[in-house]
Amino acid sequence: MLYTSTRGFNEQISSCMAVLRGIAPDNGLYMPAAFPGKQDMEALMSLSFKGMAAKLFTMFLDDFPDMEGIVSRAYDGRFDTEEVTPLRKAGDTYYLELFHGPTYAFKDVALSALPQLLVSAKQALSEGKETVILTATSGDTGKAAMAGFRDVPGTRICVFYPEGGVSPIQQLQMTTQEGANVRACAVRGNFDDAQTAVKRVFDRIVKEGVPEGLPVTFSSANSINIGRLVPQITYYVKAYADLLASGAVRYGDPVDYTVPTGNFGDILAGYFAKMLGLPVGRLVCASNDNRVLTAFFETGVYDRNRPFYRTISPSMDILVSSNLERMLYLASGGDTGFTASCMRRLFGEGVYTVPAGIREKLAETFSAGYADEAEVRATIGRVFREDGYLVDPHTAVAAAVSGRFRRREGGKEVPNVVLSTASPFKFPQAVLEALGESVPETEFQMMGKLSGLSGLPVPENLAALPFKEVRFGDCVGKDGLYDYVMEKVCR
Repeated sequence: MLYTSTRGFNEQISSCMAVLRGIAPDNGLYMPAAFPGKQDMEALMSLSFKGMAAKLFTMFLDDFPDMEGIVSRAYDGRFDTEEVTPLRKAGDTYYLELFHGPTYAFKDVALSALPQLLVSAKQALSEGKETVILTATSGDTGKAAMAGFRDVPGTRICVFYPEGGVSPIQQLQMTTQEGANVRACAVRGNFDDAQTAVKRVFDRIVKEGVPEGLPVTFSSANSINIGRLVPQITYYVKAYADLLASGAVRYGDPVDYTVPTGNFGDILAGYFAKMLGLPVGRLVCASNDNRVLTAFFETGVYDRNRPFYRTISPSMDILVSSNLERMLYLASGGDTGFTASCMRRLFGEGVYTVPAGIREKLAETFSAGYADEAEVRATIGRVFREDGYLVDPHTAVAAAVSGRFRRREGGKEVPNVVLSTASPFKFPQAVLEALGESVPETEFQMMGKLSGLSGLPVPENLAALPFKEVRFGDCVGKDGLYDYVMEKVCR
């Protein structure tokens, strides 16, 4: 399969090269030059998670050798359940639990696979230089990427996170990460500042080349990398298979998915699944108080010139949703001129408007809503009291929004699957406060109290955090990333 840029750069490259580069020379995002057609999705339903993953990965990444080996190395022994992404029912809601990996967040599913894909791509392309991975994170990507790339031969990784913009536990997960090839650094500003600053580093490298004497290439572990996005398709298919196996649906019945959304990659993977033929009904885009996506779907205007709020769901505190670019490309029928124009306006004026035809195309599949802080806290308490199920603040955003989009089709209710994107133990203070409980002094005492209330064990890697050495304490301004990367990461 060949890949091309969403912004029209005149080249087509292999899937190995697309994964290795991460981003196109014109700063566009790589997309298949010809999207795979409808697949026999029903045939996938009898496979294990790893079996599904190998088949789905190959649909998009068809020039990678030994995909089954890549998948096995990605998932064997890394998750606390063979199911990888189990589906749980609590009350009248299905929760797709995506937090059973090493860092207890949904990013583990993709970031366990990406290092294996990148190493395989380097071997296939005979790329002998070290690959430097630069990644901005709003909380979960950073730790998952560092864990995934830890001591992977031929790679170095540095993640940049907003100073004061991640939870204390998320920060500790990054700053204590072991590995000779990993590094974390705070950025003064919010996530959008960090993400934009990382993109500017790539811009300068494209324009000026890699400085003389540095035998490295650069790539990204953010969901702008197609190797990050493709693995996420798998758990939409797995959730449908679980519903089918339980008798909740018959094959062909629609299933709706409500997704807590920041950078738009997770929900876009659901759209990819629908394009492949999975019977996806509605994709509900759930936002927190930073409701730039809700406004976009309601009005057709994407406007990042709005107040930025730090919330108890920090991984969604985003005003520039990078993967929406891919959706604009798809909705416009692959019009690279249109997509590039929208991106120029977004990064120039901070706002763009899509025509009625694009809005209508998006409305065929997407719904959107938001939950404010009060509703998120109330939802955490309600779900625990009524259903005996503990959710983190990001999942609570989706649970709150999903209730407004329940629908019936063919005389019966359409199942609505909420993507549960993080363990509640990563946000113990917010969860305890939402439950009306007093909050102990330290994060680790909070996790212990949450464990006592819920009967759930504190995840092993989180319980070990107090005993780990903090290795990284750097903080840079958003204009200082290029120099930091060249001096601290590449040398």
